[in-house]
Amino acid sequence: MKLYFHPLSGNSRRVLLVAAHLDVPLERIVVDLPKGEQRGAPHLKLNPNGRVPVLDDDGFVLWESRAIMQYLTEKTPGQTLLPADAQGRADVSRWLFWCAAHMAPANTILVFENFVKAQTGRGPADPAEVAKGEALVAQNAQLLDAHLKGRTWVAQDRLTLADFSLAASFALAGPARLPIADYANLRAWLGRVQELEAWKRTAPTLPRG
Repeated sequence: MKLYFHPLSGNSRRVLLVAAHLDVPLERIVVDLPKGEQRGAPHLKLNPNGRVPVLDDDGFVLWESRAIMQYLTEKTPGQTLLPADAQGRADVSRWLFWCAAHMAPANTILVFENFVKAQTGRGPADPAEVAKGEALVAQNAQLLDAHLKGRTWVAQDRLTLADFSLAASFALAGPARLPIADYANLRAWLGRVQELEAWKRTAPTLPRG
């Protein structure tokens, strides 16, 4: 299987986390986002959205990171990241969808304003956008923090796709200056994820400066 990705992409990271945890071998092909390769004709043939990641499994091309996460688990016998029962799967899916609709987009605003702009020379952060991002992060982080009170993992009392999906959204929390210092339950959970071998094996090298 081939994975078209970028090492600093949170969407790519969540797929890499699952592959690393399940020991799924992937041929990694870097798409140079700063150079705009994602908007070139070759990549648009794979993903008309012009985004990463994209999985190519012997001609079966799949985009959308959480769909790829589920696909990798479905192809791995004995995996425990995605429950087999209907209620367990729905519980995990609930958090995958919530991450996609709420937490990840909120974090992405600050990733772009405080990190991507500085790395790509797109000018200073927009104070209005930063304020918007900080408000949305606070709103959603508060919900996640409350949910994690008394819990080790997000769903099913064990590590699941929900944890990898959400944690990947916080992968650039430092450089993006995500305002999560006041959320002790969230930070403790994130620390547990960061201690996993899959997290350590997929950690990118951050640019200096």
